[in-house]
Amino acid sequence: MTAGMLAVTIEPAAACAALRDEWLDLEQRAEPTVFLSWQWLGHWLRVYSPDALVLRVREEGRLVGLGLIVETEERRHGVLKSRCLRLHQTGHRMLDQIWIEYNGFLAERGKEDAVAKACLNHLCRNMPGWDEFILGAIDADEAEQYARITGLYKHLRWEAPCFGVDLEGLRRRGEGYLETLSRNTRYQINRAHRRYCERGTVRLVRPDSVEEAVATFDQIGPRHLERWGSGPDQSGFANPDFVRFHRELIRSEWTQGGVDLVRVMVGEEQIACFYNLLHNQVVYFYLGGMAVEADNRLKPGLLGHSLCIEDYRERGFQYYDFMGGDERYKSNLGQFHRNLVQVALQRPRFKLKLEDVARRARNRWLGEVSVSNER
Repeated sequence: MTAGMLAVTIEPAAACAALRDEWLDLEQRAEPTVFLSWQWLGHWLRVYSPDALVLRVREEGRLVGLGLIVETEERRHGVLKSRCLRLHQTGHRMLDQIWIEYNGFLAERGKEDAVAKACLNHLCRNMPGWDEFILGAIDADEAEQYARITGLYKHLRWEAPCFGVDLEGLRRRGEGYLETLSRNTRYQINRAHRRYCERGTVRLVRPDSVEEAVATFDQIGPRHLERWGSGPDQSGFANPDFVRFHRELIRSEWTQGGVDLVRVMVGEEQIACFYNLLHNQVVYFYLGGMAVEADNRLKPGLLGHSLCIEDYRERGFQYYDFMGGDERYKSNLGQFHRNLVQVALQRPRFKLKLEDVARRARNRWLGEVSVSNER
């Protein structure tokens, strides 16, 4: 298919021996987040072996866009069956708990809109069998653009704000991180630091080997499970596929500087531990485990993040990204920078329209019940 000057082709990923080299070459001409890098998606292909299709976009023979599409069936409400396309996800809940963020097509710098339009038009015109194209987690503005391009109904499945810290901006202005925080947040961090110093020296500790890095990741598990729970869609540490993905990612990327494991120590006691992804001088806070303190004046998470942020600022990183989530600590420690959403772009199928009518009726009823209960 040709869209303007752009030609789109599609073939099974398993048949693409040159995919790694193509992806890495295009990365150098693009501005991908870690989730659109080969560091993440190449690992995703190796560990999960999804039955993916590769979308290639070329301009006069030069590769300018790439994406990985997976075809799945989704059953809902016991009766509805929907044929879905997914971008960089498998459609299997346990495998997708790794939760890609900042999703989209990999595109040469300056050609992002044209590549997205070419890919979406190809999927709509040349693959008539699907009912929904599920995208997540993707920038809300980008999702809106995709809906306009396709003319399809956009059903919102999930949304969350993103917060982060501009480390390059701090260096440029000659500011320390704590200076930028509200007086209350700064007070809480300084108070926690003083009280922890009464126990021992507060310091950051990093692994000295790959095995130690994996062991540090494993140490986060019990505290993460305690905080988030072990049920479906709660802590990923309850999911062997999630744990396997990240243990192997650490093994392949720690020596390359693609992941960072940071322990916050007070004397010989660990009060917090963070697992971060690193890409193009951006720090992506992925998950952490914090000590539970009886004294609520002790804030291991706030203190730990503040120490890490200052450390990354001093080491020359450009941004510290808390990523998607409306947890209060993220808005206290960072600045809002975008909204993320998961959406389904739906073709005009009767079954999907019926589902939407039922969903709206249920939401109205639940809203009325909630108002009634408040009276």
